[in-house]
Amino acid sequence: MSDGHLFNNILLGGRGGTNPGQLRVHSGGIAWKKQGGGKVVDLGKGDIAGVTWMKVSRGYQLGVRIKDGLSYKFTGFREQDVGNLTSFIQKTIGITLEEKQLSVSGHNWGEVDINGNMLTFMVGSKQAFEVSLADVAQTQLQGKTDVYLEFHVDDTTGGNEKDSLMDLSFYIPNSNTQFVGDETRPPAQVFLEKISSMTDVASSSEEAVTTFEGIAILTPRGRYSIDLHLSFLRLQGQANDFKIQYSSIVRIFLLPKSNQPHTLVVATLDPPIRKGQTMYPHIVIQFETDYVIENNLALSEELLATKYKDKLEASYKGLIHEVFTLVLRGLSGAKVTKPGKFRSCQDGFAVKSSLKAEDGLLYPLEKGFFFLPKPPTLILHDEIDYVEFERHGAGSTSAHYFDLFVKLKSEQELLFRNIQKSEYSNLFNFISGKGMKIINLGDGKNANGESHGIDEDDEDDDAVDPHLARIKSAAGVEESDEEDEDFVAEKDDEGSPTDDSGGEESDASASGEGKERDLSKETSALPKAPSSSKKRGKDGDAEGKKKKRQQQQQQQKKKKKKKKDPNAPKRAMSGFMFFSNSERDNIKKGNPALSFTDVGRALGERWKKMTAEEKEPYESMSRADQKRYKAALAGYKSGGAGNADSDDDSRSE
Repeated sequence: MSDGHLFNNILLGGRGGTNPGQLRVHSGGIAWKKQGGGKVVDLGKGDIAGVTWMKVSRGYQLGVRIKDGLSYKFTGFREQDVGNLTSFIQKTIGITLEEKQLSVSGHNWGEVDINGNMLTFMVGSKQAFEVSLADVAQTQLQGKTDVYLEFHVDDTTGGNEKDSLMDLSFYIPNSNTQFVGDETRPPAQVFLEKISSMTDVASSSEEAVTTFEGIAILTPRGRYSIDLHLSFLRLQGQANDFKIQYSSIVRIFLLPKSNQPHTLVVATLDPPIRKGQTMYPHIVIQFETDYVIENNLALSEELLATKYKDKLEASYKGLIHEVFTLVLRGLSGAKVTKPGKFRSCQDGFAVKSSLKAEDGLLYPLEKGFFFLPKPPTLILHDEIDYVEFERHGAGSTSAHYFDLFVKLKSEQELLFRNIQKSEYSNLFNFISGKGMKIINLGDGKNANGESHGIDEDDEDDDAVDPHLARIKSAAGVEESDEEDEDFVAEKDDEGSPTDDSGGEESDASASGEGKERDLSKETSALPKAPSSSKKRGKDGDAEGKKKKRQQQQQQQKKKKKKKKDPNAPKRAMSGFMFFSNSERDNIKKGNPALSFTDVGRALGERWKKMTAEEKEPYESMSRADQKRYKAALAGYKSGGAGNADSDDDSRSE
C-alpha cells in the first residue's frame, strides 16, 4: 500500500475479550476495524501520545496511548513487522517507539506505575500486567495496608471470553517509599486517593445524570427504567437488570416508524449484552413520537464546562426520543444515524416486510439496511454480494407483493418477504443507485436505465414471475407479455441486507441471522393448478414444471461441464492442500463431531494464522509438485493429446 501498512488478523484487547480485525498504519494515524463489521478504532496523528512494542506469546504487541489517557493494545504482529513500523511511525507520525519487556517470573512484589488512566505493575524493569482505571467501579481501603479495586462487570463483559477481571487487591506496607504517607494518612491511603482521582468511581454510587421512567423496549422485550450515568447506562425492569458501559455502544440509530405514532431508537453494541445463552447486539427502544418532556441533568457546572463542553446542556425540553438521543450521544460519544434519502410510496422511511416468521419494517439507509423490530438485523452495503427481486406466484392476491432476496459475501442469506408491489420502483431505484449487483434484471431496462421487471400498476392476477417465465420458456409455452419478459432473469438468484444514515460514516456492526433456503422448494413456489382445463393449459401443472425445471438445470450443468481426459496429468497441489492432507486427520481425532465443512473451515483458520516460516515446508512441497506437473503436462501434450481439452491448466483435480 502506498500510504502506510495494512495488517490482517490483528487482535484488539479490551473488556469484551479479544477481537480480530484489520489494522492500517498510515501517515494520518492508526485505524483498526473489527473483522465482519462492528467496532472501529480511528486514532488521529495528533491524538497519539506514545507507542510501544512488546514481545508477547506467539507474536508482538503494539501499544498505543492517546492524549486523553486511554490506551489500546494490538496483538498479532510478526518480528519482521517491528522494524518496518518503527521507522514508518517515527518518520510520518513523529513518535519514537519504546520497547517494553514482559515479566514472566511470576513474582507478585513490585512497583506501581500510573500513566494517564493506565495502571502498570512492574517487577523490576519489566511489566507484569496492566489494567485500565476507567474500568474500576469501586475502591476501598481494607485495614491500613490493603487497597481493594472492583472492576465494572456489565452485561457485555464475557460475551467473547469465559473469564473476566473482577477485582484486585494491593498490599502496601507502611515502609513504602513510592507513596509516602504520614501519621494520619498511611501509604495505602495515599495510593487509594491517587487511584480515585483517575476513575469514575463516583458515578457507580451517585444518582444518575438523568432517568427515563417506564420506557418500552422491544429487544430485550419489556418495560424498563433507563438510568444514564457518567460512564454507563442501566436498564432496570421487573424481571431483568442490564448494565451497559458506554464504550460498548458502537452507534445510535434514530428511526421513525412509518405512519405510526412511535419512533425507534436503537443502540448497537459490541460486544453485545447477553441473557443466558441469548446475545443481544441491538437494544431497540420505542418512544411515543409526540410526547414532550423537560429534563434537567444532574451535572455540575464544572463538568459541563470542561468534559462535556459542546456535548451536553444543563437542561433539555423537546420530544422524548430527541432528548434521549442527545443525552445518550453526549455521554457515550457514539454517532447518530438517521434515515437518508429513501422514501416509500407513502412518504415513509421504511417498507413493510417479513423476515423469517416476523413482520416488521425494512429501513433502506445510506450505508445499509436495518430490519426492525424483531429480529433486529443490520447489514452494511459493503457486505452484500448481490440482491434479487422475486415475484410471488400468480393467480392469487400474492401477485400484489414481491420478495427481496439478499446474499452476503459471507454466504449468509436473508429473504425479506411480502413487500407491496407499489414499493418496487422506489426500492429498485435506491438499490441500483447504490451500485449494488441485482442479478435478475435480464434485459428489462428502458432507455433511461429503469427496469420494469415488476410493474406496480399491473393489476393482472395472472402476471408471471421470473421463475415461472423461465419454466414456461423451457416447456415451450408461448408468452407474449413483453413486460414480464423484461423481468426474466438469466440465472438463478440469491441476496442479503445493511445499515446507516444521512451523511455520517457508519461503524456499526452487521448483525442478524441468515435464512437458509431450499432451492427446490423456492423455485416451485407456483400456484396450484386450477380445476379449469383452460387455466391448466395456461399455467400448467406446477409439480410437472418443477421437475422439468430441475431436469433443465441438470442438463445445463452437464453441458457446461468439460469432458476430462483420463490420460491428462494430475494438477499440482497448493501448499494449503498439502497442509490440509497432513492435518485433517488430527483435527478429526480431536473433534470427531465436526462436519466435513467445519473441518475445512478450521484448517483454513489455522493456515491463515501460520507464519511464513511455518508454511514453508508445505510451500516447498507445492513448488516440487508444480515442477512435476509442468513436466508431465509437456510430455502429455507432445504425446498427442488431440483435442480432448485445450486448457489443461484450468482442469480441476
